Amino acid sequence: MDGFLLVDKPSGITSYGVVDRLKKRFRLPRVGHGGSLDPSATGLLVVMVGRATKFAPILLGGDKEYEAEIRLGISTDTQDLSGRVVGEKNPGGVTRSALAAALESFRGEIEQVPPMFSALKNHGVRLYALARKGITVPRPARRVTVREIELIDFSPPVVRVRVLCSKGTYIRTLAHDLGERLGTGACLSALRRTAVFPFPVRDALPLDRLLELTPDELQGRLMEPPRQ
Repeated sequence: MDGFLLVDKPSGITSYGVVDRLKKRFRLPRVGHGGSLDPSATGLLVVMVGRATKFAPILLGGDKEYEAEIRLGISTDTQDLSGRVVGEKNPGGVTRSALAAALESFRGEIEQVPPMFSALKNHGVRLYALARKGITVPRPARRVTVREIELIDFSPPVVRVRVLCSKGTYIRTLAHDLGERLGTGACLSALRRTAVFPFPVRDALPLDRLLELTPDELQGRLMEPPRQ
């Protein structure tokens, strides 16, 4: 088998876990994915099978689109609701116009300091491994690009946004930095990836449905990689 398999990842499983379950179910010798999602996140995971694994750098380097839910008034050590609360403020004074202006300030090329709870390495050790021991180390800021950021809904204290961004953008950090900009603190409360360009999530199947397919049916779901 060769091709791209579009998976709508459920919450509660790692991206590696998705790949591993598909690999074991269909006995796939070569399989990988084109950009991981946090276990709590849902949405599009592009699984590459066989010859398609050669195209991992292209998918990893491409733009991604997300729909994010952000909770104002709460700051956590992980920058999402799974973490320990480290700050709370009343966000009642935030107006829709102030929120829209703050979101607009993140459009374009920006700098982000990667979160401690991330898979980046410091002297060969994953940052999240250090963070779990209560260790914080300096992280250089990285330049990323937010091409589009759109306010979908504001039902205080919850904000819903659509974000189109470059590789390496942490939506958790975007939520955290939005809270800092507004002076209320904030964290990510839900995340769904809606596209890994050029693939949209609407063309994906949920993982449980994919696991029910026969090998021939799975073959029919694979999108062929371009010829080289």
